Amino acid sequence: MRNNPRKKSRLRSYFSHHLRTALASLGRLYAQPAATLMTAAVIAIALALPVGLYIALDNVAKLSSDWDGSTQISLFLHTHVKNSDAQKLMNQLQTHKQIKKIDFISKEQGLKQFRETSGFGDALKYLDSNPLPIVLVVHPKITGNKADATTLLVKELGKNKLVELAQLDVQWVKRLYTLLEIANRSIWVVSTMLAIAVLLIIGNTIRLDIQNRREEIEVSKLIGASDAFIRRPFLYTGLWYGVIGGLLATIVTLVSLALVENPIHKLALLYSSDFRLHGLGFVKTLLLILISCSLGLIGSWIAVSRHLKEIEPS
Repeated sequence: MRNNPRKKSRLRSYFSHHLRTALASLGRLYAQPAATLMTAAVIAIALALPVGLYIALDNVAKLSSDWDGSTQISLFLHTHVKNSDAQKLMNQLQTHKQIKKIDFISKEQGLKQFRETSGFGDALKYLDSNPLPIVLVVHPKITGNKADATTLLVKELGKNKLVELAQLDVQWVKRLYTLLEIANRSIWVVSTMLAIAVLLIIGNTIRLDIQNRREEIEVSKLIGASDAFIRRPFLYTGLWYGVIGGLLATIVTLVSLALVENPIHKLALLYSSDFRLHGLGFVKTLLLILISCSLGLIGSWIAVSRHLKEIEPS
């Protein structure tokens, strides 16, 4: 029981020292605003570039989910199939888990559409009978990167005894998702390279700070200060660089989105679409700042661990 007050006092002193060190590190950065903003701006640009690419890819992926509705499987039934049999097949296929909906096109509707679009309306008058079959237009469910599943669905539907031909143009879907996959991996490569760049920027900044405070570090070691005590303010400096850089990256991203959002929306309206750009959102913005803080801490830790050993009191 007697040790509890001492433990509480030590904890209070520990956290109080960390708070003072964090505020003192922030004060040092505030005292030299030009240098601080220049370093933070470089970090922000390095972070904003992959974030911008990620937002662009995410919006393209969301836009492509709307395009999936235009993917159709045309089932051309045998010419001898009656409407009642075709309706039974349609009701049977409606329960398929990979099918969203089915449109029924009768022989008469098909002939009417062909007459209006083909330009052979007069020639069709001389036909003794309607040569067109009943067509079932199947709208498949496409989720994620599963264009191959649609191809398998075409093969499955084509095996039905009432179906003469099952047709689908799915190549554009495959190309789209392949391009998205390439873009996604490219973003990871670019993000990794720029994250390394951020580590180098912060590490070099902390190295210069260590050199400028070399005499202070030597005096601290002479009076018995531990490496952890000496390292602490530099770690907080890296953390603050990460916070400021992450906030600036968020601002740069928001401003960039605001500049291009209106023209993109106008372009979408020309194609009868209500598409709007989507940003990071609150959770992903916090994640961006957290990643920036982590890079700041890691970069400063590497720099301090490397250069602090080189400084010994003479």
